[in-house]
Amino acid sequence: MFSMHDSRIDQLAQQLVQYSTNIQSGEKVLIDLAEVPDAIGVALMRAVRACGGLPFLRVNHARLNRELMLGATTEQYKALAEHQMAEMKDMDAYIALRGSQNITELSDVPPEKMALAMQALRPVMDHRVKETKWCVLRWPTPSMAQQASMSTEAFEDFYFEVCLLDYAALNHAAENLKTLMDETNDVRIVGPGTNLTFSIKDIPSIVCCGNYNIPDGEVFNAPVKESVNGVITYNAPTIYQGIAFDNIELTFENGKIVKAEAGSKTEALNKILDSDAGARFVGEFALGFNPVIKEPMRDILFDEKIAGSFHFTPGQAYEEADNGNRSQVHWDMVSIQREDWGGGEIYFDDVLIRKDGVFLDESLSGLNY
Repeated sequence: MFSMHDSRIDQLAQQLVQYSTNIQSGEKVLIDLAEVPDAIGVALMRAVRACGGLPFLRVNHARLNRELMLGATTEQYKALAEHQMAEMKDMDAYIALRGSQNITELSDVPPEKMALAMQALRPVMDHRVKETKWCVLRWPTPSMAQQASMSTEAFEDFYFEVCLLDYAALNHAAENLKTLMDETNDVRIVGPGTNLTFSIKDIPSIVCCGNYNIPDGEVFNAPVKESVNGVITYNAPTIYQGIAFDNIELTFENGKIVKAEAGSKTEALNKILDSDAGARFVGEFALGFNPVIKEPMRDILFDEKIAGSFHFTPGQAYEEADNGNRSQVHWDMVSIQREDWGGGEIYFDDVLIRKDGVFLDESLSGLNY
C-alpha cells in the first residue's frame, strides 16, 4: 500500500542529528528504537550518514522487555549490563525514540524484579549520560493521543510543533535564568497544598534547550540534600514503573521524605520510595518553560517541560548538578503553577521570581508562554 511520506520526519531527524547531538564525521551513533515506524529509523540513519557519522541500530519493545524482566535473575542482568556497557563505551552518541502502545505494560512486573533490572542497568545509563552526546524522545502513538485527550491527527501535529520548536531561540533567556539560580541561596515555593523551602547554594544550574531531551525547555539544579523542609502537592498526574499516580503529597524534614501519600496508591508510592536510602531525598529541582506544552499527559518527557511548571525529583542527582544523592530511583514529579492550575509563587532569596507560572523579571520574559 502506498503511503505519503511525512516531511516532518526528515526535519526531526536532521534536528536531532545536526543540532541536538551535533554529529561529526567518523562518530559512532547508537540509534535505539522502541515501537516506532521504520521511517524515523531510516531518516535518522540517513541524517547520520549525511554528517559523515556511522549509524548503529538497537530495536526493542515494551512487551518483550516485560517478559525479560518477569524472569529476571542477577546472573542474567549482570551479563546483559556487561554487553550493553561494552556497546555504549564504543559509541560517541546515542539517540533514542520510544513509542508505546500501552504505557502500563510493565505495571505487573514484581517490584523486586524491576529493582533488580534497574539497578543492573543503571551504570549503562550513567555512562551514556556522562560520556556520550545523547538525545531521548517519545514517538506519537494513538495511546499517547488518548493520554493527552486529543485525536491522533491533532496530537501528531502538536508533537511535531513541540519537537521542531526553535530551541536555540530560548537559550538567551534560559542562560539568564541559570545565572540567577547560580546566584541564589534559598528557594521558597508556595501554592495550593505546597509550602516548601530549601537551599540551592553552590549547586550549578544546567540549561536544557533541545540538546538532550526533545521536547525540551527547562533549567535544573538540585537542592542541598538535607535542606528541604515543608510539604509539596504535585497536581500533574505521573507514572512510574508502569503505575499511574495522582495528587502525590510529600512531607520533608531535613531533606528526607517522612510522609508520602497518593490516595489508594499510597502503599505503592512508599514501596518505590523505599527502594534505597537515596529515594527519599531529592536529586533535582527544575523550572519548566516550553511555550507549546500546556497540559500534562502522564509522559514525563513532555510533562516536566510544561509552561509555568516546576519539578522536584526524588532520587538520583545528576552529576552536572550534584548534591551527592544516589539512588536507582529518579522520579520527576511535576507541579503546574499557572493560574488555570491554581497558581503559585517561587521566591529566590525572598524575591518573587515567578508568579502563577509567569517570570516577572524582563530578562526572563523570553521564557514566558
